[in-house]
Amino acid sequence: MDDHAGGPRAVAGPEPGAEKPVVGRDDELARLFRTVDSASADPVLILLGDVGMGKSALLDRAVRRAEASGARVLRAEGSETESSLAFSALHQLLRPVSAEVDGLPQRQRAALHGAFGAGSATAEADPMLIGVAVLGLLSALGDRGPVLVVLDDAQWFDRASLDALFFAARRLAGEPVTMLIAARLGDHLPGFDRHMPTLVLGPLDNAAAGRLLDMQPQRPTGRMRTQILAQADGNPLALTELAKAAGAHETAAGPPPTGPLPVADHLERIFADRLSGLPAPTTRALLLLAAMDTVDSAIAVPAVLPDAEDDAWPPAEQAGLVRRTGRGLRFSHPLVRSAVYHAASADARRAAHLALAELLRGEPDRRAWHLAAAATPPDAAVSAQLEQTADRARRRGGHEAAAKALQRAADLAPREDSARLLVEAAAQAVLTGDLAWVEELASAVRVRTDDASLLAGAAAQVGRLAALTVRHTVVFSRLADAAEELALTQPATALDLLAGAAVVRFYCGEDVQRHRIQAVLQSLPEDASHAWLHTWVRAVTDPFGNRAELLLLLPQVAAEARRHPDRLTAFAIMAWLLDETPQAVRAFDQAFDHWGMRGPLPEGLGGAAAWSYVEQGKWGRAREACARSSALGARTGLDHAVACAAAVDATVLAYQGDARAARARAEDALAMIDPLESRSVSVYARRALGAAALSEGAHEAAYAQLRRVFTADGAPVHYHASYPALADLAAAAVRSGRREEATAIVERAARALAAGASPRLRALISRARGLLADPEDAEPHFRAALADPVLEHWPFERAQTLLDLAEWLRRRRRIAEARAPLTEALETFRRLGARPWIERARAESRAAGLDVTVSTPDVLAELSPQQQHIIHLAARGLTNREIGEKLFLSPRTVSSHLYRSFPKLGITARSQLRDLIEDTLAVTDHRE
Repeated sequence: MDDHAGGPRAVAGPEPGAEKPVVGRDDELARLFRTVDSASADPVLILLGDVGMGKSALLDRAVRRAEASGARVLRAEGSETESSLAFSALHQLLRPVSAEVDGLPQRQRAALHGAFGAGSATAEADPMLIGVAVLGLLSALGDRGPVLVVLDDAQWFDRASLDALFFAARRLAGEPVTMLIAARLGDHLPGFDRHMPTLVLGPLDNAAAGRLLDMQPQRPTGRMRTQILAQADGNPLALTELAKAAGAHETAAGPPPTGPLPVADHLERIFADRLSGLPAPTTRALLLLAAMDTVDSAIAVPAVLPDAEDDAWPPAEQAGLVRRTGRGLRFSHPLVRSAVYHAASADARRAAHLALAELLRGEPDRRAWHLAAAATPPDAAVSAQLEQTADRARRRGGHEAAAKALQRAADLAPREDSARLLVEAAAQAVLTGDLAWVEELASAVRVRTDDASLLAGAAAQVGRLAALTVRHTVVFSRLADAAEELALTQPATALDLLAGAAVVRFYCGEDVQRHRIQAVLQSLPEDASHAWLHTWVRAVTDPFGNRAELLLLLPQVAAEARRHPDRLTAFAIMAWLLDETPQAVRAFDQAFDHWGMRGPLPEGLGGAAAWSYVEQGKWGRAREACARSSALGARTGLDHAVACAAAVDATVLAYQGDARAARARAEDALAMIDPLESRSVSVYARRALGAAALSEGAHEAAYAQLRRVFTADGAPVHYHASYPALADLAAAAVRSGRREEATAIVERAARALAAGASPRLRALISRARGLLADPEDAEPHFRAALADPVLEHWPFERAQTLLDLAEWLRRRRRIAEARAPLTEALETFRRLGARPWIERARAESRAAGLDVTVSTPDVLAELSPQQQHIIHLAARGLTNREIGEKLFLSPRTVSSHLYRSFPKLGITARSQLRDLIEDTLAVTDHRE
């Protein structure tokens, strides 16, 4: 049966003593033991089951198995009363290793201390850094021996703890760390339930259920036995507790009641029945125990609860409500806590919470929640304390805890403050990624106020999160409708809503949405103070249709960003959309340096940063941005953000020659989205698949993928994402016999863009025309594609054009002229690590009579793209921990990559790395 910590002096591990047999769970126990014993097994296993199915008993066996083999065990048990306290579960888990926390790097140590409320609150917490710190700590513990992390009743863990643990759990491969998680079947564990192997505990079969009944002190027989088997339906706890209840009622009241009650409710009623007749001191002690959480107990127990040896406790033990442990008392099951609490009168519960609040004056957050549990609305004073609790949770990164506190504060606040607090709660709930909760809060705002500003604020919060999901059509309509309604009365709010709608328009790519946005935008009165947001909406909605005018406005937006650094990212995105990539990269670098890439959610259009780095040849930096966006999206359940990062990552992998990995990442992206709801990501993924096919010389396959970037009649599927594929489409078309069709698409794009085409797009169109032209007509197009010096800011695209020109020149027997562009192209491909194009340029160079002896940097071609990235960071002097922090890997994983890389590089020590790639360090910025 499930045993859980539930009160004062609860021990971290299972109660010592003889093991009770676990009946009917041989297969499940074997699976747990394989996970604990085998280094090759999945490092994470989720154990799911209804109440009473035996999850905790199985975990106890696994713990004893691990301890017997010398493993370090860390254990945390969820508590319903602590689920509103940010990082409470993580604090419980890591409290036994607090000394090891102090050994983490300074930034990680500070992040954990801040999360636990023990550090500086001068800046908002970085949730990703907290996750890296947890991963680093578990890895460091693993250096000393195997580690088992046990998370029981995880459905009651606070969200901030779950996020940090999920981050670590996804990166435990190769670590001597195993994580076992138990939760109730049907409860949602953000992140875990979608990504981890799972073992579900079903009901015991009839034979096992019978054996369990035979083991009870009062073995039921006959009609009683049949009744219990039918009522318990294979639930081990139900079988044992119903057998006890039947024994108690056998002579006095007949068999236990029957009926269609769920097992949990029925059991809770059984436990509640045991309260009748208990002495008053026992009942009071049980209620106080049920009302407090595990951290309260360390403070409050000595003052309000009888000692474990007090006469109040034996009656509760005899009733099977509590049991003794090595260091005190605990409830025998969480349903006992629930039964005790809900069986008490409202006045008794209120008195218990007030008594605990009085003792917790030095713990303002816990005190506020106890006061809230005792309060009846309205209570402005308690509401204000919960607001303060929410602010502290927010600054520590506990956004779920902050939203819960604000939601409860709204329930207690006077009516005039209630809606405002709900809007603030929605703003925090957004950062958990829980769209249903945000919509619930927004609905509550609509019930409590008709204030247009607050209603618009609630709508904006829903849109802010929904824009990162795949429901783009529905979300756009909501945002556009709200903006339209407020255009005349509250233009500033309408513009803010329109800014969110523009983001959705970009992701969706539906052209009807552009007309709707433009119509609402034109109805808004001009206001100089809103100029930058006005520019944002125009740039995101139609960058090439307004490009000339938007370029004139860009300096003003840049100046605004300098005055307000929080707008740097928005400026960078606008610059990228307008193909002003150098400005975008500088702004993204500055923004990330200033803000430390913080934030619990992926940015709206956050893929722009990764694409900017891809375009400028900073592929390592692009993959870092993808890793962060993917981790954030996975943590918050935002598949669209994960898909966007996967599509960009797939493109880099294709350019680097890892076609298999590129295809896997692109297919992952496509599986997460509806191509009609998210045309942008669909196009990005198709471009990546096309690049992967081109890297292998599979031109038919490449053309098939790239052709899908345009509609059947040749129009772009997406108004921004499709155009950069034109040159690759032409390259694949020439080699697959599709020249005529591709020419029509290229010329249609040229006409559509007209004067709105950026220098970069004009160059890509010229390259495409050169590839598709008759041989005697190609040269002017290639020359035009290389004419503008600004094109050096897109090094990979420029190098491809140089190679195309050189190939054309050599075929025309102008070999001497071909050598200069070939040399430049090969140098660029080597610098970028574009292995397929390196090989193609080498072959062409040899045909042109050039000496292409493999130089030192090409040794890196033997490594995977991730290993190359790690090598470059290590060569710059970063430690394994610093590299891991940058790439969201554990130090052990970094070390493993280096260990496998050194033999391929022909070196034996880290100190040799700098000399090995010294020739490339001058251009490392192109990689990092």
